[in-house]
Amino acid sequence: MAAAGAAAGDSIKQPLLHRAYPSHVASASSPALPSAAPGSASASAGGRRFPGGLDVPNLKKRGGGTRSWIRVEAATASVQTLEIDKATMMRRCELPARDLRLLDPLFVYPSTVLGRERAIVVNLEQIRCVITADEVLLLNSLDSYVLQYAAELQRRLLQRAEGDELPFEFRALELALEAACSFLDAQAAELEIEAYPLLDELTSKISTLNLERVRRLKSRLVALTRRVQKVRDEIEQLMDDDGDMAEMYLTEKKMRMESSVFGDQSLLGYNSAGAAGTSVSAPVSPVSSPTESRKLEKAFSLCRSRHDSTKSSDNTTTEHIQELEMLLEAYFVVIDSTLNKLTSLKEYIDDTEDFINIQLDNVRNQLIQFELLLTTATFVVAIFGVVAGIFGMNFETSVFKIENAFQWVLVITSVVGVFIFCSFLWFFKYKRLMPL
Repeated sequence: MAAAGAAAGDSIKQPLLHRAYPSHVASASSPALPSAAPGSASASAGGRRFPGGLDVPNLKKRGGGTRSWIRVEAATASVQTLEIDKATMMRRCELPARDLRLLDPLFVYPSTVLGRERAIVVNLEQIRCVITADEVLLLNSLDSYVLQYAAELQRRLLQRAEGDELPFEFRALELALEAACSFLDAQAAELEIEAYPLLDELTSKISTLNLERVRRLKSRLVALTRRVQKVRDEIEQLMDDDGDMAEMYLTEKKMRMESSVFGDQSLLGYNSAGAAGTSVSAPVSPVSSPTESRKLEKAFSLCRSRHDSTKSSDNTTTEHIQELEMLLEAYFVVIDSTLNKLTSLKEYIDDTEDFINIQLDNVRNQLIQFELLLTTATFVVAIFGVVAGIFGMNFETSVFKIENAFQWVLVITSVVGVFIFCSFLWFFKYKRLMPL
């Protein structure tokens, strides 16, 4: 009976375990895996085998999850939300994993703008996106700056001016720089509004509470200055390197790639047609040499046209480098102005601290002077104690028999004490120890 009960218990536990961890469940975002041996069925079903034989299905590898992206298309200015995993994103934009890691919201990376072969990786404060020649993939977030970026980019694409020939990637990059600069400038302005009244209050009333508030304010100022400085350095680095700016002109590279593909296809079609005509015609003879010379002339003309197109594309790239440089210069001026505001605020805080230190030094000096006067007065009063100690001795003297002797002792002791005190004051003034 015990064996039967154990067998029944096993038969009951087994279906429950099977229902709790089904072997046929797989991730919707992961591609189908090839068939494996029966022993590795659980591993091929989306799970991972741990040491000890425990299979845990649906346990994805680190970094393999999907993320929500906001896609803004360049042609139609449409905005939509996509769920894309990391591997698909790498294939779609031809980016390495380290570039996508810069956009990870779980990590804090400094502001960076990277130009790649087919994309621009932008990490500027809240704006973390990948810009290509056809679209912008923005990390979906509840932050208002992210939503405003997508809405503003859509509005600018729909209301594009006729004379504006700026490429799509430059427009998207410009909006990202504008959002980052405006965000940092707003934080700097908010810090200024909070800082100046607090510093004025601290100069009028030095207290522990005010000093603690200024300390927190200075910490925020230092952190914000570092962020603004990093954005400024990134823009300046891009302006100094023409190669990086040329890498960011994705539209030209896309057009060049398409033209090269079409040229190769046309050349292949021409060669196939020429080969077919030669096979249909009579055997090769000296008479057919003009046809070969014409082929060579056409080939040379095609190469010459490609060379001319390359030179024209280089000229166009130079023009667009100048456009991008002017664009970066405009926002460099904006971010430099924000940095100047923070620098002025820091100098004001330093001046306030110097003023407070001067005040404290003045108070400390006054206390030292008062202590010096008090010590001098104590020394003079101690003279009376010495005289009283002398006359309080238990011995007889004729001084006590003199009439008005007590008054004369008091007068002489007081005059000597005042003379000694005045001598000390004159010495302090002579040595400039006290402003007397």
